[in-house]
Order: sequence, then C-alpha cells, then structure tokens
Amino acid sequence: MFLLLKGGEVYSPQPLGRKDILICNGKIVRIADEIKPMKEFGNVEIVDLQGFIIVPGFIDQHVHIAGGGGEGGPVTRTPEITLSDITKGGITTVVGLLGADGITRSMASLLAKARALEQEGITTYIYTGAYELPTRTLTGSVRSDLVLIDKVIGTGEIAISDHRSAQPTTEDLTKLAAEARVGGLLGGKPGIVHLHVGDGIRGLSPLFEIVENTEIPITQFVPTHINRIGHLFEQGLKFIEMGGVIDLTSDIKPDAHTKTALTPKEAIKKIIENKLPIEKVTMSSDSNGSIPVFDENKRLVKVMVGSAQTLYRDLREVIVEGILPIEQAIKIITENVAKVLNLYPNKGCIKEKSDGDIVVLDSNLNIHSVIAKGVFMIKDKKIVKKSMFEE
Repeated sequence: MFLLLKGGEVYSPQPLGRKDILICNGKIVRIADEIKPMKEFGNVEIVDLQGFIIVPGFIDQHVHIAGGGGEGGPVTRTPEITLSDITKGGITTVVGLLGADGITRSMASLLAKARALEQEGITTYIYTGAYELPTRTLTGSVRSDLVLIDKVIGTGEIAISDHRSAQPTTEDLTKLAAEARVGGLLGGKPGIVHLHVGDGIRGLSPLFEIVENTEIPITQFVPTHINRIGHLFEQGLKFIEMGGVIDLTSDIKPDAHTKTALTPKEAIKKIIENKLPIEKVTMSSDSNGSIPVFDENKRLVKVMVGSAQTLYRDLREVIVEGILPIEQAIKIITENVAKVLNLYPNKGCIKEKSDGDIVVLDSNLNIHSVIAKGVFMIKDKKIVKKSMFEE
C-alpha cells in the first residue's frame, strides 16, 4: 500500500532538490526532505534513489493502441500495442486513437483496448473519430460520446491537408469543432480536436480561417506532426504566436521524400530561437501507427511502425545537448500535455495529491524505473508488469 522513494533529485518538473516521496493507494501523499516510516503505515516498500533523478510519468497523447495502418492493404495493418511497449518509454498515460482505417478498426475495439491497458496498470483515454468526416463514433455523435463515455476526451485523429483525408471543407471542420467544444463543456472534458496534418500545401490554413472568422478559440485545436515538413512547421510557429499549442512527432527526420522535415531537437531549437513559449509545445510518438512513405505520385513505397520509446529518446537529446534544461524540456511530455488535456494537476507533475506516476532516470538520463499509479512497471531497468498475452 505504501511506497517510499528516498533521496532522489526531484523535478516536479520544477527543481525541488533531494526529496523523499511517499505514495499510498496510487497517490502522492507527501513530499519532504525526509520521511520516516511510522508504525501506522504497516508494510512500506522503501526504495533508495540517491544519485537518481525523479521526474513525472510521461504522457503520450497520440498512440494507436489498437493498431493502425493499412494503407498498403490488410497485410500492412499494424499490431496492437503491449503494456511494456508503453512503459519502456517511461509513459504512464496514453491517449488512444484510430487513424486512416476507420473500417477494419472500430471505436468499440479502441475503447476495449484502453480499458484493458487501464486494468494492467496505466492511465488511458481515447479520442472519438478517425481520419474521415463524418467521423466514427460510439454513440452516434462526437458530442454524445464526450458526454456519455468516460474515456473519450476529444475527437481525432481527424486528417487535413493530406491525400488520405476526406478533404474536409472549412465548414466541415467548424461544425466538428463546435460539436467537440459543446460536448466537452457538457461532459467536463477538454473536447479538443486532435488533427493529423499532412504535408499538403494548405497546412494549417483551415484552422487559421476558423479562428479568424468564428467564435471557436484556437485552443480547441491540437494539430500534430507539425515538424513533418518545413512549410508546415513555419505555420506552426504562427499558430503558437496566435496562442495555440502545436504537437511535434518523435522519430521524424529528413529523408529523400521530405527533405525539409525537422527532428524534434531541431524544431525545439527553432522555437527557442523565435522566442516562443515552450509551454505551447507538446510531443507525441504516433506509436504503433504505420509510417508510410509515398513517392512524388503519392504511391506507397514502404511502411514502417512507430515506437513509443522514441518519445523520451528524442527528448533526451534536447537535454543532453543543452538545448533546454531538464526542468523545461520534460514539460513537453508531462506538464504541457496534462494542461492541454485538462489532466493537470493529477497528471504531468509531482505534487502532493497528484497520481503516483513517476519516471526514475540514472545519471546518464536513461530510464531506470517507471512507476504508474504507485506500482512499479519497470524496476532497475527490468520489466515488472506485462500485458496478459505478452511473451
């Protein structure tokens, strides 16, 4: 019931110095310079973390937990994610979604997979929808899904500026955003519209038009894959200037087909150079989604699969190379995301009364242990908990 972490260097993400952290029933109940177990605690697991760094558990807001892909036919459908695929990347909270395939993948199976992962120990949410418009739902509308289904916190992954999208008009997107906004208000949810943005020339133009010509605030939209191509990233900078939040995707890098793509490290460096607030930046992994490569005629060349472990791998580079100090960099996958999803301060931070989601880093900033809701998922770099059918 009680877990006592002793003497680690704590970043909440703000630096707190060396602290003890007491967790009970999945919640952080006390943070202090020294905590001594009392008889009233009963059995207490005490873990000495002197010499280690303690940060909040990571939040990945874009994970194809039930699999994705399919752009090359049924054989290219990607597999469901496993628990350890997630936790090895330090991730303790995920948001699941559908993508290009809303036909052989269903909202019902997405919800079931989210519930399974929750039973296995991490925190899960989902977006209702898929690439297409009208989009996929559980109850018949985005609004009612947000009000009636506990795990639904927004709609997505809605595709724009992409040859695989439904080519939605600005009016289509405006109506969807209005549905999500009202559903979020009625359901006590963020009601965000999580948008897959392709490499098409229009980029974020439809969002700029909606924000300029309607009452829907820019904060209703979270466009992702912003670092996939140069012209889109430039629009992303403008989106931040207007008060919006952009979501970078890990593991993106330039190649023969997208020579102007930016790695997350490069994108963050440019955001800093433009003196834009890092609080308006998040990053997700697109894990277990397909990573299709198309030629100049939009013909499929090859398909790869995203990995959740790229999320922290790419952020670690930002810290190690001195682009941002750890307390600012770590916000990109913790506090910033939690605030966008209305999960803060339960998630994304280390505070009393917050969930006991913690990542322990060694002196080289590698993941040493992962705790989700007060339970070790990874301990001393060894997997402690796995999915039921995981080998």
